[in-house]
Amino acid sequence: MTAPRPCPPAPGLLEAYARRFDRHFRSLAQRRSFREYLTGLLLPRDRNKTLTALAGAEPVVQAQAAAVQRLQFFLSEAPWDEQAINAQRLAMMSEQPAVASHPLGVLVLDDTGDRKDGHATANVARQYLGSRGKIDNGIVAVTTLWVDERCYWPLHAQPYTPESRLPLGKKDPAFRTKPQIALALIEQARRAGIEFEAVVADCFYGDNQELEAALHARGIPYVIARRGKVGLGWAPADMAHSFMDAAQELPRRAWRSITRHFRDGHTEQWWAAELEFFGYGPHRQLRAIVATTDPATLLPLSTWYLSTNLPLDKAPLPHLVWLYGLRVWIEEHYKRVKHELGWADFMVRSDRAIRRHWALVWCAFSFCWWHEAQQGALRKPEQSISPAPKRVRGKNELGTSMSGAGLLLAARAASRPILAGPVEVAQHLLARVAQQAPSTRTHRADLGRRRRPWNQPLSPGITNYRQVRLRK
Repeated sequence: MTAPRPCPPAPGLLEAYARRFDRHFRSLAQRRSFREYLTGLLLPRDRNKTLTALAGAEPVVQAQAAAVQRLQFFLSEAPWDEQAINAQRLAMMSEQPAVASHPLGVLVLDDTGDRKDGHATANVARQYLGSRGKIDNGIVAVTTLWVDERCYWPLHAQPYTPESRLPLGKKDPAFRTKPQIALALIEQARRAGIEFEAVVADCFYGDNQELEAALHARGIPYVIARRGKVGLGWAPADMAHSFMDAAQELPRRAWRSITRHFRDGHTEQWWAAELEFFGYGPHRQLRAIVATTDPATLLPLSTWYLSTNLPLDKAPLPHLVWLYGLRVWIEEHYKRVKHELGWADFMVRSDRAIRRHWALVWCAFSFCWWHEAQQGALRKPEQSISPAPKRVRGKNELGTSMSGAGLLLAARAASRPILAGPVEVAQHLLARVAQQAPSTRTHRADLGRRRRPWNQPLSPGITNYRQVRLRK
């Protein structure tokens, strides 16, 4: 068997990272396109990271250029397996002690939507889009993320196919609801050897009784949010019908004070309590918890209603608040992969090409953490995480260990006058993650205000795109 032909190397440590994926590509052209795609995603661009932008070509007028068409073929037609690439990425992250999954982390479950025009693109239809905060034409992906108080990285993603895209609608054998997709992604993470203390999800998934029952039946620990005003079933008129009813009936002595510490140094005073109604209770198989900044008013934007199957001796109230607070990392993750790495900038039609683009975006994002782990800039979990019984902080509270890593990354990025290549961009990206910590003020209701920054047009000194169109 002949040795593979040498491939033009990627810049810096990106080559060492990309080389680990070479065995999953059959030809020199695929290995070269993989490096070009990652480099294009990581380099700063002043426009959306479409195929022309990744190839450094002019939009429209150079859409047929060889470099652009090479990436188009690589994404849409070339014979390679995006699932194998994702599995390789997860294996490489698990090899690094500083970022590997461990039993004190959580698996965050969520979905994200992005607007797309027309109906020719796979999985695009009118549906609720979290990035728009309304029903619009677009595509939705269900995703999982592994998180601890120091770092986070994506696991799996699967597009949601609305019933309007299937011949038989919801009766079509291929139709899967988002909770059903989410359960399949959790099982994929378990088969991949990802360790976590609990699955964490917002109220869209928490209110799905089938998903909660499936998690409980399979022995998967979870901490999921619930809508406070939704009734759980029939009960006498003088008994609580919902989480909010039960919380409003609590006596003052039932509330426990919790101080939440945030990475920018400020603290917030929260209150939490166990709820007993509809089979929930602190000493039962299922527990119901309310956490809020004001027990008297239960403000909607600063009140969490949670259910969990974690026992009281393993997960006291402060620890449950700590666990669920980690969920906001996924909002930070969406900002980075969308605003920096072009998650939604694909201009391909097929389902396979879209999945491949997402897999490559996650490869680029994971390179940032892999690179810092290689450089020793992140502390290992045992150096920064206390044993579970001693953790009493709230967990959007990314503590002193992450602050130290964040300051180090920020200092290393600031020491360079310009961002010259993908390695510097990776350091800069992580520095921004470290400096812009998520906070409890980021809730699902606020997602409608999250907007992609408008890209300014290129100056005439860089492109003649406008002049070419006018001449035509």
